Amino acid sequence: MLGDIHGNTEALTACLDAIKSQSVDKVICLGDIVGYGAEPVKCLEMIRELKCDVIAGNHDWAAVGKLSIDCFNAYAKAAAIWTRDQLTDEQKEWLANLPLTITYEHCAVAHGTFHQPEAFNYIQTVFDAQQSFEALKVLGARLGFLGHSHVPVGFFDTDPITYTLDPEMPVDEDLAIIVNAGSVGQPRDENNKASFAVYDSATNMVNINRIEYDIEAAASKIRNVGLPEILAARLYQGK
Repeated sequence: MLGDIHGNTEALTACLDAIKSQSVDKVICLGDIVGYGAEPVKCLEMIRELKCDVIAGNHDWAAVGKLSIDCFNAYAKAAAIWTRDQLTDEQKEWLANLPLTITYEHCAVAHGTFHQPEAFNYIQTVFDAQQSFEALKVLGARLGFLGHSHVPVGFFDTDPITYTLDPEMPVDEDLAIIVNAGSVGQPRDENNKASFAVYDSATNMVNINRIEYDIEAAASKIRNVGLPEILAARLYQGK
């Protein structure tokens, strides 16, 4: 499970190399291939070459005019407008047609929440988590994967709801769990390493992988295309 790539080719390449080394059977993209970073087209084509399942992220839809950017901050808005000009009509159509959720045998995926995937909200409170757990049950799943916040974390449907920042998360068949896989291209948990999640259905474990990549190269590309400096600077800080 990898998402929030945000036009960062260096981070995506490093993560895909790590995934290949682990012999992962299936790759699923949790959305936000584009936005913020300097190489949205290259990242989009890298993901399409994988022929993996992909769901829509808010920056994906913002870049094609399917989602308003009025609520974006100035930096995200500038990046969204710039990204629109980079994409071809065919690429925009592909992004516009991405689904909001997908349900599999072992899990379900969405970008922001399961209870209102079209709103692209965050799970920030126990109430938010409870609503998504209820929606997850409706989807017929006990394990869910999200992106959007750029912070890897696991929520457990205990009473009360609990969470963990541990990179190793056991999946109990009798207990629902929602895992945020973190961000490939723009981590925000003060760890600047790229992040993705791997679920092992044999051992019932989810592992958050952190991967080093060439931050300087990615940041330089952002500066070179004229995007806001903060989008380059935050890569070093993991914020």
